[in-house]
Amino acid sequence: MAQKLQVALLFGGNSSEHDVSKRSAHNIYDALDKDKYDISLFMFTKDGILLNNEASQRIFDGEPEDKVVADAYAKMDLNRPLAPIMALNELEHIDFFYPVIHGNLGEDGTIQGLFKLLNKPYVGSNIAASAMSFDKDLTKKILNEAGIRNTPYVLLTPENRADYSWDTIEEQLGDLVFIKPAKQGSSVGIHKVTNADEYEAALDDAFKYDFKVLAEQGVANPQEVEISILGNEHPIASKLGAIRVPKDDPFYDYENKFVDASGVVFELPVKLPQYLTDEITDMALQAYKALDMKGLCRIDFLVDENNVPYLSEPNTLPGFTNISLYPQMWEVSGISYSDLVDRLIQLGLEEFKRNSQITYEFKELGTEHVGQKKFN
Repeated sequence: MAQKLQVALLFGGNSSEHDVSKRSAHNIYDALDKDKYDISLFMFTKDGILLNNEASQRIFDGEPEDKVVADAYAKMDLNRPLAPIMALNELEHIDFFYPVIHGNLGEDGTIQGLFKLLNKPYVGSNIAASAMSFDKDLTKKILNEAGIRNTPYVLLTPENRADYSWDTIEEQLGDLVFIKPAKQGSSVGIHKVTNADEYEAALDDAFKYDFKVLAEQGVANPQEVEISILGNEHPIASKLGAIRVPKDDPFYDYENKFVDASGVVFELPVKLPQYLTDEITDMALQAYKALDMKGLCRIDFLVDENNVPYLSEPNTLPGFTNISLYPQMWEVSGISYSDLVDRLIQLGLEEFKRNSQITYEFKELGTEHVGQKKFN
């Protein structure tokens, strides 16, 4: 019998999507083939400290998180410089990392940097692609450079906020605007605004989450469409899914994503005109390559009243909760949950092997020779 791959499943994190990550991790753990993989669990606390397998397993099994974390902290020297990741040292060997960390720490390139430093393969995009895709401002800059349609926006910072009154924003973007922190997920800090009072209140809240905030032109009566992408150099796209929120809700926010989705309708696959399906699929694949993503991504679109699609945002480590569309779109496209997570691991191994072919040259400098310095 072939030796099992030692997989470290990382979840939790110090973002607003901490509990979402825990739900995703349960589903991925259940889908992993235990005959092929030995799985160890590591949870990042809300403080960003990694717990060992034993403590993580206790939380995974339903023990109160706060109590388990307190017990674990009592045994740790949190003043040590490597305390946040010291728990990884308890395992003799790790073959592969499977991050299930949504939002900052997981999708912003941070955890990918750790994996690169440890020289281990992992699921998902590399440091740069993760960081660019997580920052809505950088994402839009790259999409615009690649000619991929997305909504116009204004970038706001604490330094330039006073230069952009509601009247100025309305003149540039219209009277329906969304305020979004540049680096935040799951609709946290996002507000739909239509007047000056809403605008100022939305900025006050959004700046709690980031120093970069987008004022983004709204799409009137949009249809929210999503697509799943899978692959490395030759990615493939799933069938499309659509989300229909209750009419009284302003948009697909955190509440109806994760707290109470009972009023949300998920259409899988969504029936759209073939030309529109083809256009969205092509835009998604172009964006995936332009952002240099690997492994997986869910890409969200807004389709206006005239069937014009706008790329809304990519998600490099999309949710795997019971209502998450990434795995569901693959299921209706013919790839089962278990096969999907298995493919993601294989893609991570392939990307690691590919990158290992890159060579580096080190040249000794010897004695330093400095040219003449002339000061005027």
